[in-house]
Amino acid sequence: MSTYLDEVNKYLAVMEAIKNASPHTLRNYRLDLIAFHSFLLEKEVSLNEVDKKVVRAYLAYLNAEDFKKRTVLRHLSSLRSFFKYLTREKKIQLNPLDEIESPKLEKHLPASLNYEHVERLFAQADVGCYLGFRDRCALELFYSSGLRISELIALDRKDVDLEGRLMRLKGKGKKERVVPITETAGRWLSSYLEHPERHTEGDLHKPQQDREAIFLNRWGKRLTVRSLDRTFKQYLVKSGLSLRITPHTIRHTIATHWLEKGMDLKTIQVLLGHSSLGTTTIYTQVSKRLKREVYEKAHPRALSD
Repeated sequence: MSTYLDEVNKYLAVMEAIKNASPHTLRNYRLDLIAFHSFLLEKEVSLNEVDKKVVRAYLAYLNAEDFKKRTVLRHLSSLRSFFKYLTREKKIQLNPLDEIESPKLEKHLPASLNYEHVERLFAQADVGCYLGFRDRCALELFYSSGLRISELIALDRKDVDLEGRLMRLKGKGKKERVVPITETAGRWLSSYLEHPERHTEGDLHKPQQDREAIFLNRWGKRLTVRSLDRTFKQYLVKSGLSLRITPHTIRHTIATHWLEKGMDLKTIQVLLGHSSLGTTTIYTQVSKRLKREVYEKAHPRALSD
């Protein structure tokens, strides 16, 4: 007879092979399901004894442990998916999650920059040095095409068509999409790939070691998310902009700017790689907020005495 952990392993294998779940998603599922297993062991409850009372007790336990609401919702989502699998495979008769409602999560609008702030942030990169030139190129691509940071560092030379100004991106769930590159970003990228210091050793960097990767670290190997995040924070401090801004903010920014320039939501959805149009719709709220802020600053009757 299979155990709870046996079923978890089978479920994760299905999620990877059929649902094409990413390693990050699989890791979160495993951690969440093992945490629930520990709870069941402590309460001496078997898998077949799990009902809505047990699930509610677990959610109450997570809340009592001061887990953030978003984390509790993630645990609940993992359990929903797992028990739906168990029901489908006839491992259990009734799904105890069917009677559990998900708590509402307060939606926070993503931060966005105006064009002046974009220019100020980008100007912090010292393009007179090789690594600064690399950073400016990365920032230009973020704003050009709405990339995720993971998509940018995963770029290989074969993924980019400079003549056609197109990029093939590896998005969430191993999904691929092709997005255009602006003429400006294309020039920066071409110049970065042809930079004379890319193949020579400098005071602060080694020559190219990875022939496939586009964005290289100081050791000549593929740039990492952690390294790019650290560099971005340095530019952020120098720019004097809000410390809440991240590389992902530039993705939100260009999506908002696209919308304000008249691009339709469906096209923005495709460019950003959103699986649901509902995710893209939030930019209509960001756009309204930004327009209101500009209005309040510019309108003479809106100024305080």
